[in-house]
Amino acid sequence: MHPIDTALANLGITLPDAPAPAANYVPFVQVGNLVHISGQISQNAAGLIKGRVGETLDVAEGAEAARCCAVSLLAQLKKACGGDWARLDRAVKLVGFVNSTPEFTDQPKVINGASDLMVAVLGDAGRHARSAVSAASLPLGVAVEIEAIFALK
Repeated sequence: MHPIDTALANLGITLPDAPAPAANYVPFVQVGNLVHISGQISQNAAGLIKGRVGETLDVAEGAEAARCCAVSLLAQLKKACGGDWARLDRAVKLVGFVNSTPEFTDQPKVINGASDLMVAVLGDAGRHARSAVSAASLPLGVAVEIEAIFALK
């Protein structure tokens, strides 16, 4: 078993099938050795994770929504690698959008839910550059959306 699969299993995570696009775009594009993964919205087995951080959700709930986005990013990444984790070199960058009130300023704490999972699953290869920004609203009313760039070998 690959160490990434072991890390996922130890965390109790089973990757879902890579989510299909909701509009006119592709889930990922590879250019050279970089894989650009389209924004993944907050959802879990129960469905979409909706709400506004600072209003209907607190920081911890927002971080869990971001963690769920990271699970979807990993599912897309595995598909982009053809199911072969040995092709992965490292995470390069995450860009996280948080559906939050105008007064909310803890977007980095929310997106840590995704960043922490990347490091827990990928180890040092999961450390990445990042942006964490607020959004007045997100598609379908979700709490978080995150896009990512990964490097392949």
